[in-house]
Order: sequence, then structure tokens, then C-alpha cells
Amino acid sequence: MSQLGLVVVDVAAADDATALTFQQLLADRWATATAEHTTRDAGEPGVRLRCYLDRRQEFTAAAVVGPTMKPTTARP
Repeated sequence: MSQLGLVVVDVAAADDATALTFQQLLADRWATATAEHTTRDAGEPGVRLRCYLDRRQEFTAAAVVGPTMKPTTARP
């Protein structure tokens, strides 16, 4: 892409669920143009997916923590 911080992500995975889950992890952290489905190449194993993300978006505390971690607050 022609601007810093804009990224094309090509994903190759064994199945649809894995590819779409990985895409969702990216979308949880950055502004992401997501694909609604995967593609398959005839005669090739697995699936492919392409999405676009904008790394210039500022992180939020919720995005940095991640989906399986709980945010903590410092106590005096």
C-alpha cells in the first residue's frame, strides 16, 4: 500500500474457522477491513483469506489486553 501503517495481510490456514479467528484477532486490535469468507485453490489443501488493516489506529486499553486477559488497575 502507498501509506505507512496500512498493511495487507494474506492468511493461509487449514480451515475456515482458523482463518476467520485469526482475522478477528487482528480486527480486535486495529481498524481492519475484513473478509466475509475464505477462498480455496483447486487441488490445494487449506483456505486463504486477505484482509487489510490500519496500524496507525491508536491502541486502547481494551485492545492491548486481548480477548482472554482481564484488565487490571493499580492500587495505591
